[in-house]
Amino acid sequence: MPELLEATLQDCEALTALTMRSKGHWGYNPEQLKKWISQLTITQHYLVKFKVYKLQEKDSILGYYAWAGRPPLALLDNMFIEPEHLNKGYGRLLMQDFLKKAKEGGFTKIRLHSDPNASGFYIKFGFVKVGELQSTIPGRFLPIMEKKI
Repeated sequence: MPELLEATLQDCEALTALTMRSKGHWGYNPEQLKKWISQLTITQHYLVKFKVYKLQEKDSILGYYAWAGRPPLALLDNMFIEPEHLNKGYGRLLMQDFLKKAKEGGFTKIRLHSDPNASGFYIKFGFVKVGELQSTIPGRFLPIMEKKI
């Protein structure tokens, strides 16, 4: 049974590799993924700046999420699942854990910038689109989504 744990500094490489595989699942070509490497790399500094929780089974990280903020507004920065573990309920586990932690921390609103391919996932949890952000790909926009908790 997988367990949710706080990520450690030793997880940076594994989290980065998982992020790249998960992002690649949406059909982005290797050239585009290479352009995003600096944005998608999980560094030790990132682990200090964001609260990062991983879903781990034995020695494998199945997914993770990262967030930060000050009440009342939380920013969900990353949520990624290993592509082979999509549609198994792990995203739901991560989201439920995040929402619980945010609520317990006194947050009343969550904001995120979604990959266009993942916005349907967030809508299932009550997030609504409140705007768009131009991405680095011409003609591609990231939905800005929010949820009150």
